[in-house]
Amino acid sequence: GCTVKYTGYLEHWDEPFCTNCYSKSPGLMKLGKDITLGGLEIGLLTMKKGEVARFVFTPDYAYGRQGCPPLIPPNATVMFEVEVLDFLDSDESDAFFELTAEQQDTFPLQKVLKVADTEREFGNYLYRKRHFEGAKDRYKRAFSILGRSPSSEAEQCQMDASKLLVLLNLSLTYLKLERPAQALAYGEKALEIDQRNAKALFRCGQACLCMTEYEKARDFLVRAQHIQPFNHDINNELKKLA
Repeated sequence: GCTVKYTGYLEHWDEPFCTNCYSKSPGLMKLGKDITLGGLEIGLLTMKKGEVARFVFTPDYAYGRQGCPPLIPPNATVMFEVEVLDFLDSDESDAFFELTAEQQDTFPLQKVLKVADTEREFGNYLYRKRHFEGAKDRYKRAFSILGRSPSSEAEQCQMDASKLLVLLNLSLTYLKLERPAQALAYGEKALEIDQRNAKALFRCGQACLCMTEYEKARDFLVRAQHIQPFNHDINNELKKLA
């Protein structure tokens, strides 16, 4: 999927026939599903995040012999100006989730970690757009595949590192969704992996504060402060408590 700004022009016309540049935050679009113009699909696959390009498409790569009346005349050559704002490759991830649980279990760990990472990135993208429900679902999908039994200590470490990031994201997202009990539960799961994780302690403290469990909140926040004594956010929450 990618987030792009685009403007399409007909040959010899100054005014665009389509654009999404007026939108403050264009949504994520999937190649082949939301973006179906042949030339544009090919062009976008050659681009990197942050790149700006101008493509001229002959009718074969655009709207064909028929055109798309009344907007696009027959046999039209079109020009697109495109900027790639964000790019997330979800093909591998989508394919993985279509497999049965037994098939997923036979996947090499590195691929599973890559899928979890892609899901987390999608979650982060949705979180930044303030789509917290969607972000939570992506994080949960990532977490659901990180439960397999490791075959070595090295594998355990890799899985724990991946799990920790997802759990911290889940805790934060549940705070945004105003569901502090879940935020606390995921924060505590993160602490099972790393008991000195300041972010996890901070999230647990915030959750307890929301639930008016002040003693518990203080305990978590003081522990977080010991690890990061100059953290502005932690100190501010403790001031609120006082």
